Amino acid sequence: MSSIFFTIWGYEVSYLEFIASVTSFIGVGLGITGKRITWPWWAISSFLYGIFFLQFNLYASAILQLVFIAAAAIGWFGWGPQGAKPGPFKNSYRAYTTITIFAAAFALAPILRDLKAAAALPDSILLFGSIAAQILMVYEKYDNWTLWFVVDAGYVALYASQGLLFTTVLYIAFTLMAALGWSTWYATHRRAIRSL
Repeated sequence: MSSIFFTIWGYEVSYLEFIASVTSFIGVGLGITGKRITWPWWAISSFLYGIFFLQFNLYASAILQLVFIAAAAIGWFGWGPQGAKPGPFKNSYRAYTTITIFAAAFALAPILRDLKAAAALPDSILLFGSIAAQILMVYEKYDNWTLWFVVDAGYVALYASQGLLFTTVLYIAFTLMAALGWSTWYATHRRAIRSL
């Protein structure tokens, strides 16, 4: 699957990167709608991207895919058949979450640097930011999309710096989709409150 599927703007897109991108795009799109079927798509795309990121020594990004696969299983069983019922994240937890993301990233980065990982600190920060966003998504907090917006924008810069053009374009789309996700989930939450 690592053989070249097509070339665009001088960049060679492998079958693996293409299929991982498509399944990931579908998964995020379904996540915006809050449909439970998003989770199998996340699991498939995460498995494929895990293999892909290992090829480029993006170890934190590869490890993250294991977290996404576990979250997909938890999300599938945690969300009801009707899908997500979005709610807010407590204000008091936001600062703790931010501090935890950076503390964990600064602890992991030297280990990744010793392993000759590409972009150890940025990849570590994005790893823990993604884990936090995924946990918020599993627990149906609409704030997950705000965090995804920041993390996805960070991944745009990281993957562009590594020359991963096709995946960079995908993460530009994810950044825009995160804004749509927040709007959709927040509107669903507001409608639920009004109907009480």
